[in-house]
Amino acid sequence: MTDVDVREAVTAAHRDEWARVVASLTRRFGDLDLAEDAAAEAFAVAVERWPSDGVPPNPGGWLTTTANRKAIDRIRREAKRDDKHEAARMLSGDDPPEQLGVVDDLRLRLIFTCCHPALAMESRVALTLRMVGGLTVPEIARAFLVQESATGQRITRAKAKIKAARIPYRVPSADDLPARVSGVLAVLYLVFNEGYLATSPDADPVRPHLTAEAIRLARLVRVLLPEDGEVAGLLALMLLTEARRTARVSTTGELVVLEQQDRGLWDRELIAEGHRLVRERLATGAAPGRYQLLAAINAVHTSARDARDTDWSQVVALYDQLVRLDRSPVVALNRAVAVAEVDGPEVALAAVAPLGEALDGYHAFHATRAELLRRLDRGTEAREAYDRAIALAGNTAETAYLTRRRDELG
Repeated sequence: MTDVDVREAVTAAHRDEWARVVASLTRRFGDLDLAEDAAAEAFAVAVERWPSDGVPPNPGGWLTTTANRKAIDRIRREAKRDDKHEAARMLSGDDPPEQLGVVDDLRLRLIFTCCHPALAMESRVALTLRMVGGLTVPEIARAFLVQESATGQRITRAKAKIKAARIPYRVPSADDLPARVSGVLAVLYLVFNEGYLATSPDADPVRPHLTAEAIRLARLVRVLLPEDGEVAGLLALMLLTEARRTARVSTTGELVVLEQQDRGLWDRELIAEGHRLVRERLATGAAPGRYQLLAAINAVHTSARDARDTDWSQVVALYDQLVRLDRSPVVALNRAVAVAEVDGPEVALAAVAPLGEALDGYHAFHATRAELLRRLDRGTEAREAYDRAIALAGNTAETAYLTRRRDELG
């Protein structure tokens, strides 16, 4: 095995085992920062030793053992003399076996554990995305449309609160799940989005392993909470979005927008399952939540055999319901795209204009403006908007599409 192969093996182990190692150490030592530091040291040792020693048969076990030793070394170095007896107790190996609780899947169990209701929603989601979801700080920052420094501070504050408030790292019981599920759904949705259209220029435009994992975990959450409408809504939304993935990027690596996609490439089984979930929720007569409305919007799009058959009036009506629940500028921007198909680009552009202050750093805002200005034959302004969108876009397929659209202006 070459050095390159070994480093790739370590990277793969990092993706698969990082959360497990950190969780194991946190349970044992009760200190999240210590757990992360020790895990990082273990992976550094792996990169150093595996090229000469070879990758062990059980990389995860090797990493956990090494990380435990690193944590022990740190405790012995840093703890005061009176604390050593407590450290020795923790290292005795007499810990009772971990209680798995109601959530059998390891990764989902970690997500529910991290999404503690004592933390603010944005903090618990950011922390969980970093520790368990495998997203980087820049990816999380782009998901929240905030600066990387703000995201890093949010994660740091969440860790500090866990330590200061002595929030227990405890596997949630069945009674805990309803209070934590909203954070869990937010984590799964953001992981899915990062897989469906990556935000980093260094990543593949589409990352199917992330979308597949998000869908897998959403299915498990639905088994745990079968009556929760938002769980069903998120699963339906993911299925209807994932169904279009194979038509999303052209063979030349360029983004293919919805109206130009080859609908014969869409996965009809996923669409049928997504539609069934949407109908089941409508049949309950309960007021739909955010994910259910987004799923219904996607159901309208995937019901049309041709883009020209899309019922845009229904899409706008659904967005009207959504903005009453979620007043975020991104929802308002997406609504304006639908308004353009019903009332024309000039009306939509007027709706987009007030969003500039909040969304100036969001590439989709400028891309939407560019398309609307293009339809109004305002070429110079459209070109400027395309330039701004290209500068902000991270996804290489999206950048290629926007560049072509700009260059077509002449």
